[in-house]
Amino acid sequence: MPATPTHQPQGGFFRSLIRWFDSDYIPEGADKLRESPKEVDWPRCIPFVILHLACFGVIWVGASSIAVWTAVGLYFFRMFSITGFLHRYFSHKTYSTSRAFQFIMALWTAMAVQRGALWWAYTHRHHHQHSDEEEDKHSPVVDGFWWSHIGWITSKKNFPTDYSKIADLAKYPELVFLNRYDTLIPILSGLSLYGIGALLAAQGYATSGAQMLIWGIISTVVLFHGTGCINSLAHVFGSKRFKDTEDESRNSLILTLITLGEGWHNNHHHYQATVRQGFYWWEFDPTYYLLKIMSWTGLIWGLKPVPAWVYEQAERTKSEAAGRA
Repeated sequence: MPATPTHQPQGGFFRSLIRWFDSDYIPEGADKLRESPKEVDWPRCIPFVILHLACFGVIWVGASSIAVWTAVGLYFFRMFSITGFLHRYFSHKTYSTSRAFQFIMALWTAMAVQRGALWWAYTHRHHHQHSDEEEDKHSPVVDGFWWSHIGWITSKKNFPTDYSKIADLAKYPELVFLNRYDTLIPILSGLSLYGIGALLAAQGYATSGAQMLIWGIISTVVLFHGTGCINSLAHVFGSKRFKDTEDESRNSLILTLITLGEGWHNNHHHYQATVRQGFYWWEFDPTYYLLKIMSWTGLIWGLKPVPAWVYEQAERTKSEAAGRA
């Protein structure tokens, strides 16, 4: 298990700058950082501001069908990595895979620019343990929309990865490496996108390196807000099939369409161990369908189904609601 570095403390801004490239650089100690106030760390906002401002670069680089469709494709390509891998595998282990493909999945998820797979899994498991309680890192019920949507991720207290809480993943040094240097793959992806655009332009296609990069950034920003909607809205808007969950998780078709199936949030909070979040055939769950197809290739296996008792409980809840009507 990785040890916390023991560098001598530097200035606050300098520490934040280093952490953009080495997320395990915590000279003051991870425990002390987790005891920080629940507040925005303004230096950590700089990358978000830069990404959002970069979107205005479209004014100068323009648009082309190649760039726009690349942005759309990247959105869904990376959204699936978040829903299918970060959430349903790394966070909940709802299916099994090999160590080699697990690494490929971690690489794929790193392209989403939502930090490392181990930090993501630790944070999400913590959310389920404290859903809509004071300790929840991103509850809209406790802290409101803006904090749950974006503020929480800039806070010092939510920055460290507690490797002891994800020992099943932290035993793999390759995953720890990707988690520690979580900006490496996004930087390489951006350079690759620029290079592809330049190569296409040299071949006579109506695009450029700068245009492809800007539209890739636009896709990344939209992806971040699409994912953030589950934190900020899925505990506020929608219906509750399972009212015995000790939180305000809801089911929402709109959020499902945005996130490839993650909108069946009340289902998920009621029973987290299944690969399927749309419990019924009419509950559209593209991530589940894609994972099912992947299981036919042998890349993943052991997809955990929804148990019969969950369906029985759902039917009882439905009958009780009809009786009260």
